[in-house]
Amino acid sequence: MKWDGVRVLTYADNDQVRLYNRKKNERTMHYPEITKISEFCSSRSVILDGEVISLGENGKPSFQRVMRRDGLRKFDRIKIVSESVPIIYMIFDVIYWNGKWIYDKSFRERNEILSHIITPNKQIQLVPSISQTRSLFDAVKEQALEGIVLKKIGSPYVIGKKRGDWLKVKNFQDIIAVIGGFTLRHDTVNSILLGLYDSNGKLHYVGHTGTGKMTGSDWKELTKDLKEITMENVPFYKKPQRHADATWVRPEKTVKVKFAEWTEGRALRQPSIEGFIDVSPEECLFE
Repeated sequence: MKWDGVRVLTYADNDQVRLYNRKKNERTMHYPEITKISEFCSSRSVILDGEVISLGENGKPSFQRVMRRDGLRKFDRIKIVSESVPIIYMIFDVIYWNGKWIYDKSFRERNEILSHIITPNKQIQLVPSISQTRSLFDAVKEQALEGIVLKKIGSPYVIGKKRGDWLKVKNFQDIIAVIGGFTLRHDTVNSILLGLYDSNGKLHYVGHTGTGKMTGSDWKELTKDLKEITMENVPFYKKPQRHADATWVRPEKTVKVKFAEWTEGRALRQPSIEGFIDVSPEECLFE
């Protein structure tokens, strides 16, 4: 399964545990459930790879919900937020075990090690591997889930590089885009203008959206955030023709967007907001 969550690496040495996301930002305070390593892992020296998810009311992973935990900055609220937004750590790999690097072992071997050292509980789960990939993908489409990840069972874990040994097969397409402007209705943001950078560092408008997994309070909070970074100049390389009434902002805030397809004019068809994510705007590139 391709989980709609946040990638988290767990570094544990005895009872000392540190959590990091894929951008190497520490997340130890955000997810105290994972730091209780002795409750679910028999190895005292280990590096685990997995994804933190939070289930919505429909029982499906919700990126919007998990970002309420990942974006937390006031850690005195962690107990309250952890109760209202429970998480599950979906563990899918291990690269260091009992004082030894094991990333060069095959995925099959690493998976067997995981099954021996991890004891699942309410908040910790092992990601199952299924060989019937076509049936799995058909089930994913039927449930309108994100997609699946294919892994060669003999492949090593390659740190810091992308290889063809792991392939994402998406049911929906998604990107992380930069917000370059917004429109208002009754003094609240009702639509955001999205952009991606080209190889020359120019920000191109790729569409707008006012739909997604957003509540009324989410829109009000977004309005407050965007009004703090408004500016006079248009941040896009070419001014969007349909948005003469837009308010422009410094391209600082990034958002994960789900969409159906690209149009011939390099615009997103049917984009919707999945959640706001803390990545560098310069990483939001046309692929």
